[in-house]
Amino acid sequence: MKLSGFLRRPVRAASSRGAVLLGLLCMASLPASAEAVRIRYSVKMIGLPLGSAGLKGSVNGTGYQVAVDAKLTGIAAFVSSSQGAATATGALAQGRVTPATYANSSSNSKETRTVRMAMTGGAVKGVDISPPVEDSPGRIPVTDAHKRNIVDPLSALVMPVAGTEPMVGPAACNRTLPIFDGFTRFDVSLSYVGTRQVKTQGYAGPVSVCSARYKPIAGHRPDRKQTQFMENNRQMEVWLAPLPNARVVVPYRISVATMIGTTVIEASEFTVDKSDAAALISQ
Repeated sequence: MKLSGFLRRPVRAASSRGAVLLGLLCMASLPASAEAVRIRYSVKMIGLPLGSAGLKGSVNGTGYQVAVDAKLTGIAAFVSSSQGAATATGALAQGRVTPATYANSSSNSKETRTVRMAMTGGAVKGVDISPPVEDSPGRIPVTDAHKRNIVDPLSALVMPVAGTEPMVGPAACNRTLPIFDGFTRFDVSLSYVGTRQVKTQGYAGPVSVCSARYKPIAGHRPDRKQTQFMENNRQMEVWLAPLPNARVVVPYRISVATMIGTTVIEASEFTVDKSDAAALISQ
């Protein structure tokens, strides 16, 4: 469940899922002063329950760790047994995210696929995809240049607000996320629209409302109708909630028009804990 998956393939997080990797996050040491967040999302399409997703993360002044899990529920579970999880770690410095590790696993009734990626200084140093993604005619090749100055899909959910800018407002939204998921490279551009007041279990307050645009760069097939639809899609929004102590914002709500209806991923629980990040994430 990453931003790329929300924008391109609702519920199926870009090529990721599967709870087998969630434990990686729990094994890593967490700074005592870290600010932890736990978010539970409901996933709906055209107003009908489709699934659920969870995000758990720890962020301090110098680094972050985050994990996501997702699965289909309700009526959708009768159609597909898709589920999965992903984890990521990295550093924060001068308002920039520098990812270090990314791993995800997705499974359905037919197969399980895992993606592992190592990065240094914003550049990919190694990728392992099992089973490999089959190359298809017409796909734009991914070059080494496409693997530099990027963030992985999960690290893209951790968005620093630099300097002394307000945590809710234009500085939260206005940015372009250069994302590489292991086999495709694309940009997600966010632009400030306004603010909203929200209330859910654990959080009540303002969020930044951002419009979102998707731009494929490499690894995609330009002739696919879905690719063309998403590239021209102007009905995408992301609402970002602040974590003031860590000076980052994270998604509270994502709304995306798809070829079969609008998908909405929205927080039903939003918990922030500054005292015991490790305990919160391991729950």
